[in-house]
Amino acid sequence: MTDFDDNIYKIYIKMITNIVILSLIICISLAFWIMSMTASTYYGNIRPISPWRWLFSVVVPVLIACNGFKKKSLDHSGALGGLVVGFILTIANFSFFTSLLMFFLSSSKLTKWKGQVKKRIDSEYKEGGQRNWVQVFCNGAVPTELALLYMIENGPGEMPIDFSKQHTASWMCLSLLAALACSAGDTWASEIGPVLSKSQPRLITTWESVPVGTNGGVTMVGLASSLLGGTFVGITYFITQLIFVNDLDISAPQWPIIIFGGLAGLLGSILDSYLGATMQFSGLDENTGMVVNSPTSTAKHIAGKPILDNNAVNLFSSILIALLFPTVACGFWPRE
Repeated sequence: MTDFDDNIYKIYIKMITNIVILSLIICISLAFWIMSMTASTYYGNIRPISPWRWLFSVVVPVLIACNGFKKKSLDHSGALGGLVVGFILTIANFSFFTSLLMFFLSSSKLTKWKGQVKKRIDSEYKEGGQRNWVQVFCNGAVPTELALLYMIENGPGEMPIDFSKQHTASWMCLSLLAALACSAGDTWASEIGPVLSKSQPRLITTWESVPVGTNGGVTMVGLASSLLGGTFVGITYFITQLIFVNDLDISAPQWPIIIFGGLAGLLGSILDSYLGATMQFSGLDENTGMVVNSPTSTAKHIAGKPILDNNAVNLFSSILIALLFPTVACGFWPRE
């Protein structure tokens, strides 16, 4: 077999594989639609989901997960985990989906940005910034659970955030937005701050100067980046509301979503830094001159105790912001 024939054969196999995958996706979407129609008919109080929504909720997360794996933003386990998170958030509410998508795309781009610089200052830098299932879980577990609770409470579909009419569902929407904005704020601060900041980071608990890469170290550039990251997610949620929600004219104003997202990103990053400074070990390796996250014989202690790792800090920050922030925002949210 010549090289030309071999290439034709590979193209043919790839085309057949794509057709088979697409057919399976359509069959899965139709199966989900049939189940939702059956449940709606049997129970009577469950709103059926259109087949187009099922199809979109399966196809789009598959495409995004495959693209993330192809570009090495996700490994195998991360792609599977992202597929589950993406499916649940998409079927629940398109505003959830777009917020998750913008968080993932922006974080992936920033993780790869200035990779050579980050490699010199981060002892755990991974080429391409591939995320595994643990990282997907720590950033996506809270939004996924909230999306499931939202569907139980309100059913799938988009709705305005209005505490006077839909208090519980509105609280869940803001809680999910807060979790994603918190994750985005922390990621933006971690990826932009160490590269662009001209000043040494300061430990958030003592305000002493610490080496770049120290857990709990903050800079003004990093804090501003966390505010921008949260605001970016908030703007995405707000724009999606304008596109897909029909009764905004008789609902409470939605513009506070943008401010809410920005503050959730900023305060989430500050909380993450505090937990990192107190419950995450940071030490300066005398051999490499880089900050390490686990105690070794050559590491001089800088701050923190070896209680949590970075993934656990991200998870706890996301949980606390998701629980506390919407409760506070409820009191200040404008009414119709």
